[in-house]
Amino acid sequence: MDQSIKFDLDLINRYNKSGPRYTSYPTALELHEGFGDADYRAHIAKSNATGGPLSLYFHIPFCDTVCFYCACNKIITKNRAHSSPYLDNLCKEIARVGSLFDHDRVVNQLHWGGGTPTFLSFQQMKQLMDTTRQHFTLRDDDQGEYSIEVDPRETNNQTIAQLRELGFNRISLGLQDFDPAVQKAVNRIQTKEQTFAVLEAARQHGFRSTNVDLIYGLPLQTETTFAQTLDQVLTYSPDRFSIFNYAHLPSRFKTQRQINDADLPSAEMRLEILQMVGKKLTDAGYVYIGMDHFAKPDDELAVAQREGKLYRNFQGYSTHSDCDLVGLGVTSIGRVGDAYIQNVKELDEYDQLISAGKLPVFKGIDLNQDDKLRRTVITQLICHFDLDFTVIEQQFNMVFADYFASEIENLRIMQSDGLLNLNNTGIQVLPAGRLLIRNICMVFDKYLNQKQQQFSRVI
Repeated sequence: MDQSIKFDLDLINRYNKSGPRYTSYPTALELHEGFGDADYRAHIAKSNATGGPLSLYFHIPFCDTVCFYCACNKIITKNRAHSSPYLDNLCKEIARVGSLFDHDRVVNQLHWGGGTPTFLSFQQMKQLMDTTRQHFTLRDDDQGEYSIEVDPRETNNQTIAQLRELGFNRISLGLQDFDPAVQKAVNRIQTKEQTFAVLEAARQHGFRSTNVDLIYGLPLQTETTFAQTLDQVLTYSPDRFSIFNYAHLPSRFKTQRQINDADLPSAEMRLEILQMVGKKLTDAGYVYIGMDHFAKPDDELAVAQREGKLYRNFQGYSTHSDCDLVGLGVTSIGRVGDAYIQNVKELDEYDQLISAGKLPVFKGIDLNQDDKLRRTVITQLICHFDLDFTVIEQQFNMVFADYFASEIENLRIMQSDGLLNLNNTGIQVLPAGRLLIRNICMVFDKYLNQKQQQFSRVI
């Protein structure tokens, strides 16, 4: 498979509009409050009838300090005691949800995100993992993908050793930028020494994959300063990079109001940074997975993409398309069978529902046949950059050209612009179209028009 990209400034400028990141289809905006506890239980029962492995996501919302760019659900506190009541409720939720899933369904994938999961003490993390092992069947052969997001400012060699002891074998480091002026502007002061010490420790303790998160488009960034950050990280050669475009949406995320709009780089500067990033990483031997992600050619994501096995879910790209995703903790989102489920967002409401013996469901959606068809098309395109019409027709008993007649007409415009090849048998996304894969997927999104402005720009 050709995993190259082509940076076409004219195309990017013309297609750079707002659109979803498609960690799900339909997107989370379509989840509704008419879906509740009983619906979730029914979908779990239906899922048990077909079986299969599981993926677990735990949301740990606590952070010691606030990063001004952050759009995550988080609780800012320096009081570590605040995490204890939440952890107790989370363990109750694990027991309650775990009792509903057949115990022979092995957990092939597990992820702790946040917030800052390493805000918890080792004893708390051990309690959480022990509770998970009690109520779900975790693997004991180190062959699962068990990952955790860490803040190097909250992590040291001992922490890394403890995480490995708990069973984690993949790690993702938040960094964003090393430039002192940028760090001050976003209230995230983090040294190179802290960051690289964690990377080195992860390797020493046998973590099988390391990822580094960077963000471009932050205040005071330039192509030169961001290149310096990228060069320094490249000397440590992490297995993966997640390099995100900062979405400045202060009307939705209050902490972003502390960023000075005048300090944000121009659209032209953002594109220069993106072009530099693509060139540096491909020159360093990384391949473009899609949607801000780069990986070494022998990384599991890159291999899965070449083998046609890559998947995308609420945590991003994944190699486990066969897993039901169980979300645990406040605001977590999961997918069980043909339903998406989101937990409540506020701690008080979470506590009330757990205390009442209920599942803390806030909203969800039961996918209809059209949703499932479009989800399959979008997932295939965003993961593998091609689509075989025959495969879709056989799976859904339909004629692709008839069902998607208007969508195909829109794709012809993209074909004339050099984003893709379109013929009677399928779609092949060209290197110039891979950076704009969200635009191509948006053609198949029937919910998009009325909600497009609620998303970030594609570049």
